[in-house]
Formats: sequence, C-alpha cells, structure tokens
Amino acid sequence: MQNITNTVPAANDEPQTSLQAYFKPEISPDDIEQVFRLKRAQPLLESFTALFHGGFDGVIVRLLVLRELAADTQSSTVTRAEINAKLGYLEPESLETVLSRLRSYQLLAWDAGQSVYRITPTARNVLAALDSLLTIEQNDDAADMGFLMSQVAGAQAVGGVSIEQLQHLLGRLVELKEEFSDAIASGSEFLLRSAQTKWNRACDWVEQGTKIIHAITTDSRADAATHRAAQAIGRAQSALLNMQGMFSRTLNQIERQRVHLGQSGLSTTDIKSWLLQHDDLAALAIDAIALPLTPLFITPAEMIDVAESELFAARLASINSVLPSGENALISQSQDTSMPQELNAWLTHLAQFATVNASDTSVTTAPTPIEQVLLPANFAVASYRASLLPLIGDESEAALQGGTATMARLPLVFITGDGMVTLDDEHVAAISVGTLGTKTNTSETSTEITK
Repeated sequence: MQNITNTVPAANDEPQTSLQAYFKPEISPDDIEQVFRLKRAQPLLESFTALFHGGFDGVIVRLLVLRELAADTQSSTVTRAEINAKLGYLEPESLETVLSRLRSYQLLAWDAGQSVYRITPTARNVLAALDSLLTIEQNDDAADMGFLMSQVAGAQAVGGVSIEQLQHLLGRLVELKEEFSDAIASGSEFLLRSAQTKWNRACDWVEQGTKIIHAITTDSRADAATHRAAQAIGRAQSALLNMQGMFSRTLNQIERQRVHLGQSGLSTTDIKSWLLQHDDLAALAIDAIALPLTPLFITPAEMIDVAESELFAARLASINSVLPSGENALISQSQDTSMPQELNAWLTHLAQFATVNASDTSVTTAPTPIEQVLLPANFAVASYRASLLPLIGDESEAALQGGTATMARLPLVFITGDGMVTLDDEHVAAISVGTLGTKTNTSETSTEITK
C-alpha cells in the first residue's frame, strides 16, 4: 500500500477576513445557494489559487513546471532527479519553491514510500481547461464563442450539460446581438465592416451549435430550466442570423451616400482607409507646408472682449443700414440626373410586367428568367436595375416613400439560384441564375452580373 503524504496548504500573504465580514449582519452566507456551491468546490478553487496567486512572472513559472511534468506520459510517476533534468534551465531554489507550492495545494502528490511525485487528477483537469482556452484564443476567434460552445458540446456529449454553461453561452449571444445593433445604428462603414466580420465568425459557431441545441431540447432527461435556456439560445441564434439583412441594407445606404472626389474615382472611404494605414499622421505634413505655422493662443477673457465688440458692431451696422433695393432672382433650370429617370422607366416596366403576370395564369406558374427582364440594356443600366431587385418585397423599404418604396410594394417575387448563365449579349457576358414572377415563392437574394 502506498503512503502518499499530503501537506497542509500554506497561508496566503493577504490578511485573512471571515466570509461573514463581506455580507450584511442579518445575512448568512450559508443561506445563499451560490456560496454553498463555491464552498463545496474549495479544493478545486484552491488549485487555481496555487497557480494564479501573485505576480504574472510567478504564474508563468508555475504553469511551466506543471505543464512540463504533466506532458510526460511514459510513466505515472517522476523522480526528483528526473525533474531536475527536465527543468534544468530553472534555478534550484526557484524550482524547489514551485514544487513546494504545487504539493501544498494538491496539484502534485509526494509518494514518500517510493520517493516519487505524481500529477493529481485535479491538476490534469485544470491544465485541460487552460489548454482548451489557450487553443481557442490562438485560433483568433473574433466572436469569442469557441470556448463556450466547446464546453456546451463536450458536456452534452457526456450527458452533463449544466444550466450555467447554457447561460454563459446565451449571455455571449445577447452581447454580440447588442454589439452588432450598435454598429448598425452608428452608421459607420468601418464599424459595420468590422462587425460583419465578427458576425460571419459568430454564424459559423451558430451553425455548429444548432445540432447541439436541438439535441438538448429533444433530450427527455433535461429539466425544464435546461430546456428553457436551450430555447432561449435558439431564439438568440435566430436573431443573429436575421441581422444579415440589416448589415446589407445599411451598407447599401452608405454606398449610395458615399462622396467621390471629382472624377478621380476616389471616395472619402478610400482616403480614410489610406490614413488608417499610417501610424504617424503628422509625418505626412513634412515638407508639405512651405511656411512654418505660428500658433495663436487666446484666453476666455479675450474671447469675451472680441465677442462683445463684434456684437455691438453688428447692432450699429443694423441700425444705420438701409435695406438694399430688390432684384429679380436668377432663374435656373434644374436638370434631373439620369438615374432617377432610369428608375421611373424601370418602375413602369416592372408594373407592366406585374400586370401581365396577374392577368395571365400561365405566366404566373412559370416565372420569367431574370435576363429577359433586365435586358436589352447596356452594362451600367443592367447593373443598376439588378441592384434594385432585392428591394422587391422588403417590408421596411415598403413602409417608406419614394421610387424604391414603390418597387418594394410591387406584387412580384425575385428568386435566385446557384451558378451563372452565359448570355449572347454585346454588353453583358453572364448573369446569375434568377427568375421574376408573381408572389408564389418567398426567397429573396441579390443578383450578380459580370462584364
């Protein structure tokens, strides 16, 4: 029989304070459920204290020693000589201090009978949890959902998923939804692009977690609280997936409002992207200004004096001034741009198309290929028409006023498929598969054409 000696944990350097001192006098900590659960897990929590108490450098050395010892799977025991050989790059005094601390908190067990060390199961569990977290962190998980989803998946695989694990995942989903909503409300293209990248990563995890959530909701052994948490996660995932339309609509609005610099093709977004690539913006002004700038400093007292003198001067000028004689206003004739004219023509064509389909049942059952609706037209006009097709049936756009709102209210359905169709047209070489018909289907997406 092996005699394994356990050493009593060393006292912390911090002054000891009773648990009751943190609570109100009339409240007993033992009456709180979470306190009871945490106190029951005291040995495990003390293991984390052993590793992470103190400075960061000490934490690195303790984790280094424990990971090195746990990595040796050839034998369940290790002698002190083997430890000295494996960790020969550490100072002997520092190594002895770390080993003593690990023994004190039951992360290493000393077998006095055989004079060997053993890695305890608690130490392996702690290292496994840390390694999982470090692996997810190294994979650059922009959505920060990988570790939470892996915990839920692992617990479900062994039949032990807890309500707390589901609540952590649900909380992260809610945080992501609020973050994406704030990015959309900001109207900033850069925030939207960054949020959309994180949204794409989050959707990857949502797709992987759908089967897990389905398994939990259909598990007869799960209690009511677990079922409710899983259903709430499902609703949160659906809300995330539905935000794709919001991203696309907001980015399209920003694209329509983008300001271009003359005929150069450069936009304000291009300029901002170029500026963000420079760490030192002030360096761009070197040799760009011929004369040195003279800074002017003014205090609030001078500002008040100047404002007061300007105010009195303006009053005196208004008292002594005479109204000028009237002049005829210049009459200028505004010229409408070609795109609003093209929009009106396109709306007229689509309205006629809807009328024909409504009166002919044979056309209703066989939607028209989209190339027959967009063409004939040059590439610019065809692209403009194709960019407006996703607005058909858009409820949020239909509630507004204007030409695009009229298009959204047309009794048509725009449907696309995978692949592209090659065309014999002098302006458009190919167009994505799609049809336009009356309201018989509900799929809506966008069309891509290549020149």
